[in-house]
Amino acid sequence: MSLNTKYDILDNRLVIRRLNAGDRQCFEACYRFYYKGLCSFASRWVSLPVAEDIVQDTMLYIWENRDRLMEELSLKGLLFMIVRNKSLDRITSQKVHSRVHQQLEKRFADQFDSPDFYLGTELARLYREALAQLPEQTRRIFEMSRFQGMTHQQIAAEMEVSPQTVNYHIGQALKVLGVALKDYLPLIALFFEMPGNN
Repeated sequence: MSLNTKYDILDNRLVIRRLNAGDRQCFEACYRFYYKGLCSFASRWVSLPVAEDIVQDTMLYIWENRDRLMEELSLKGLLFMIVRNKSLDRITSQKVHSRVHQQLEKRFADQFDSPDFYLGTELARLYREALAQLPEQTRRIFEMSRFQGMTHQQIAAEMEVSPQTVNYHIGQALKVLGVALKDYLPLIALFFEMPGNN
């Protein structure tokens, strides 16, 4: 996965080399790639505004110490470790861990400890699986609405159905997705509403 044709963020050695060399564009690409996931991860322990501050501090730390980064060390692992430690330091005096996250963590501790969960890979898999459960017409209408940004009227014209039918299918899709992803909805909402969306 890459946010920029010039940088493959998942090529750890290449990214570290570029950061070592002071490549600001590479750093900015890393910032955009990791920001939302790190904020969501930090929000397990602290409020969202505090989480954002922690992530910004962490990314600044990485940039200021870029010449000390080693190619053998996973940048992803390092970022999540720093954010976790900073978050835990904050809650010694600020108990803001939400009840929803506490309940979710009890059920999904393994997933929540994986950085990939917060980078969207696990959520994307669950979302694709849920979409695949939809009837063909319902799935097509939902994707046209959500992924292509088409209006109900445009979809109705394309599919040769009424706008009311379009509205019905979108409602049905949301019901199915709501059931399939119910355990993740609080984090999904947080992930997609967070500042820094591309």
